[in-house]
Amino acid sequence: MENRKLLNQNSVVLALVILSSVLLRIIPHPPNFAPVGGLALFSGAKLSGKKAFLIPLATMLISDLFLGFHSTMFYVYFSFLLIVLIGKTLSKKAAFTNLVLASLLSSIVFFLITNFGVWFEGNIYAKNIIGLTNAYLMGVPFFRNTLLGDLLYTFSFFYGYRYLLIFSKKLIATYTLKV
Repeated sequence: MENRKLLNQNSVVLALVILSSVLLRIIPHPPNFAPVGGLALFSGAKLSGKKAFLIPLATMLISDLFLGFHSTMFYVYFSFLLIVLIGKTLSKKAAFTNLVLASLLSSIVFFLITNFGVWFEGNIYAKNIIGLTNAYLMGVPFFRNTLLGDLLYTFSFFYGYRYLLIFSKKLIATYTLKV
């Protein structure tokens, strides 16, 4: 019985995490200031098996249903799968410094892969090293928002989840005592 309560508690918290991520991605925000990088790190660190990869991908797919699909989706989704793997390197109780470093590495991975995708899939840049360099240079103004968003949401997910679990345990205990 206790294991079922814990499973339901974790499922509710994870559902709230996905729902909040979808909403944060859909509502107007600065370009590239989105929660999915932090969510992918969090999922990699805290979830096992396929679930770690499905949570950020489900968030992307659900929000893309509202935002629209594009030619670089493969690169965006692939970058988040790699970020989940970065999250797997974090311990279950990730230290502040490790979260900062993992977040920074995630931002760099996202920048490199998605801007390569823009260059490779699009017709904006010449298909040579100069065109690729230009694609990366034109992406630099968006990188700041990626860094800031990844840092904010990484810490929000890791610490928010911790506090949600504490709060939900107290809420369940209170509810159980009253019933």
